[in-house]
Amino acid sequence: MDWDNLRYFLELARAGTLLGAARRTGVEHTTVARRIQALEKQMGAPLFVREASGHRLTEAGRQLLPAVEAMETAVLGAESAAPANASAGGLSGLVRVGATEGFGTQILAPHLAQFTLSHPGLSIDLLALPRLLHLSRREADIVISLERPTRGSVIVSKLANYTLCLYGQREYLARRPLVARREDLRHHAFVNYVDDLLFTKELQFIDQLHAPERFAFRSTSISAQYEAVRIGAGLGVLPAFMADRDPVLSRVLPNEAMFTRTFWMSMPQEARQLARIQAVWNLLKEIAHKEAGLLRPAGPGR
Repeated sequence: MDWDNLRYFLELARAGTLLGAARRTGVEHTTVARRIQALEKQMGAPLFVREASGHRLTEAGRQLLPAVEAMETAVLGAESAAPANASAGGLSGLVRVGATEGFGTQILAPHLAQFTLSHPGLSIDLLALPRLLHLSRREADIVISLERPTRGSVIVSKLANYTLCLYGQREYLARRPLVARREDLRHHAFVNYVDDLLFTKELQFIDQLHAPERFAFRSTSISAQYEAVRIGAGLGVLPAFMADRDPVLSRVLPNEAMFTRTFWMSMPQEARQLARIQAVWNLLKEIAHKEAGLLRPAGPGR
């Protein structure tokens, strides 16, 4: 049985769409479709149901999936054992890094892009998304999360702590009632996450300070929240590494409206010996160390 066909089957099962699987494998979606058709012909049964929203596994597909996942694990193990991985030929292949949106775009992106300039055979996909990515589904090779993984055969390492604070636009603060204590927050509008779409409890902050009657603006995106606070829509809890560098923003209740969260980094056990993944893993640690001043700024801020 052709492993390439099975690999495309696996990626389509995970992505749910031909376009998604094509992005994950670096080919055209027509190639994915052709490979799936060849595999279905070989299996003598349809493996996916084609729907308007994408592709859903049939019963035959669900039965095949565990066996193909086991094959993938074996292939990764063989790849990690190959001496060529550490040869002088340099790093090559694809590494997918999953991270929270703000940390991924503001801190990781420039460093990861710079790293690929030194390793022209290496490709890095940065999945900076406001949701949890799953190693078990092979959505990424390395995942940076706000909750420490407790399940699965994974390697876990604490990457860094970071600070979040309550911020407001300076002009907004100048024209609204002074905030000298928590009780004063009742006079202000707020920007926050969408509660029922919040992907981790680690991002629940506002209720610890004040229970607003309404939110002026909510979004699943921390970048969107940042922009809303920046134009004066209301107060919002933002990562210090995003907001402290912005002269338009100022901390509110700097001595008490401050929170610390932790970034955890994890990867599958079988990937630990892959040179390209280990190199990016080490790079991420270096980035966290280098950017410690941004992640955990000293003092109460401006």
